[in-house]
Amino acid sequence: MRNFSIIAHIDHGKSTLADRLLEKTGALSKREMTDQVLDSMDLERERGITIKAHAVRLLYRARDGCEYQLHLIDTPGHVDFSYEVSRSLAACEGALLVIDASQGVEAQTLANAQLALNNKLTIIPVINKIDLPGAEVEATKEQIEHALALDPSEALLISAKQGTGIDEVLESIVARIPPPRGAPDSPLQALVFDSWFDSYRGVVVLTRVVQGTLCVGTRIRLWSNGQVYTVEELGVLTPKPVRVESLQAGEVGFAIANIKRVSDTRIGDTITDDERPAAGPLPGFEEIKPMVFAGLYPIEAGEYEPLRDALEKLRLNDSSFFYDPENSVALGFGFRCGFLGLLHIESPAKFPPAGEIARIDEPIITALILTQDGHLGGILKLLEEKRGVQKGFEYVSPKRVLLTYELPLNEIVLDFYDRLKSISRGYASLDYHFSGYWESDLVKVDLLVAGEPVDALSFICHRDHAYFRARALCEKMRKLIPRQLFEVAVQASIGSKVIARENVPPVRKNVLAKCYGGDITRKRKLLEKQKEGKKRMKRVGRVDIPQEAFLAVLKLND
Repeated sequence: MRNFSIIAHIDHGKSTLADRLLEKTGALSKREMTDQVLDSMDLERERGITIKAHAVRLLYRARDGCEYQLHLIDTPGHVDFSYEVSRSLAACEGALLVIDASQGVEAQTLANAQLALNNKLTIIPVINKIDLPGAEVEATKEQIEHALALDPSEALLISAKQGTGIDEVLESIVARIPPPRGAPDSPLQALVFDSWFDSYRGVVVLTRVVQGTLCVGTRIRLWSNGQVYTVEELGVLTPKPVRVESLQAGEVGFAIANIKRVSDTRIGDTITDDERPAAGPLPGFEEIKPMVFAGLYPIEAGEYEPLRDALEKLRLNDSSFFYDPENSVALGFGFRCGFLGLLHIESPAKFPPAGEIARIDEPIITALILTQDGHLGGILKLLEEKRGVQKGFEYVSPKRVLLTYELPLNEIVLDFYDRLKSISRGYASLDYHFSGYWESDLVKVDLLVAGEPVDALSFICHRDHAYFRARALCEKMRKLIPRQLFEVAVQASIGSKVIARENVPPVRKNVLAKCYGGDITRKRKLLEKQKEGKKRMKRVGRVDIPQEAFLAVLKLND
């Protein structure tokens, strides 16, 4: 038996390699094969990326004549899904590290390799896409040696698309990855590394049995919350689900135990036997920390209920997604949504007054950026603009540089990745992980339209950037807010101090059009009367802010 995963940077061909392994081991017939078999979510197929972790059992007869049971766990390579990679690696003894021969070692290749080494996995480097005209096999081998500190002579050369070298990959898995340890008669310890909601059967849990045996009918206990369930069904994915009566130490499969909510099955949790529990939980798995928060509001007030239903369905399938009802003066009723973690008060509307704040700490990430040295100037300028602090600068090959930077999370959430790709003409790659908090001089900038604060357009930023962002937002608002019959002031303020202002000029009606000649005092009287009317309008008039204006706050750097 062998448990292994495939890890790689996005688009380096790991899902294609997984398809070839399925085909070679006869898990699916030619007729059943489709591109990216394991990418079952519609979004995964549409974007061509793997998002969820998938586990498949393969049977392989090796050249030594023995039949081996291989458990393949396909992991995401996209930067936003690194937590899915970490949960998958905890269930394995080895990993295939796939590297594109035309692109070489990328930032996420480094990050994923480090994750695998931290989990004490055996790493088999696999150089893919050797059939491409731009493939640089020798240069990629040098990068494997210098950047990853792995033996380049052990790297396998394959083309997953053409099916070249797949036999050598399977033989290397059998020969180089150690079999799982664990005794079938020990107290049960099983690791939860993925789960999803099935509308007919409740929560389906993907699990790796580390010690003991999990059987149908066993009363299991989840270590983190102490809840007890009875196992109703066990099975393995081939990739089609196949029922089994038990899963023994080392095996990977799915369990159904009438669990109603995905949030009850926390990733990295330990399953044990309620009647014969293990001495403790499995070590070393960290819970996902809160990262990104957003307010979601329906355009029409009547769409509130359908939006709530949609969010509830999303929450059933994704344990890392949370939402809370929220009310905005400008946008009405909506929801504050947290992605990769619990909700907290990152809404600028709930930011406390300056007099009540002793200090502000903001979340920091450590970023690994791999780029060609020709684009260094623009990238270093971008990192400086985003308040980055350099922690490392290293040439991993004669023309490729690895930058290590600490950056505020706030600076990279919106447009950092797009701008990095634009500056480097698509060649730079990024990986990041949360590293802590540091004290920062942040301020809340309020936007006032006709003297009324618009809470949805408030934002929090560093004091050094506040004036420039406020000026840019006011200028955008001046163009986006429709002209009224009276002048509309658009102001940005920090507390009671206005730091930027623009005026939306009024629509002018010519009240003198009906006057042909005559005394000047008559014309003056009409103009004064118009001026009084405009003043009165300004006091009682309301300004409707169009939908595009709310998006402008997200696009201040355009």
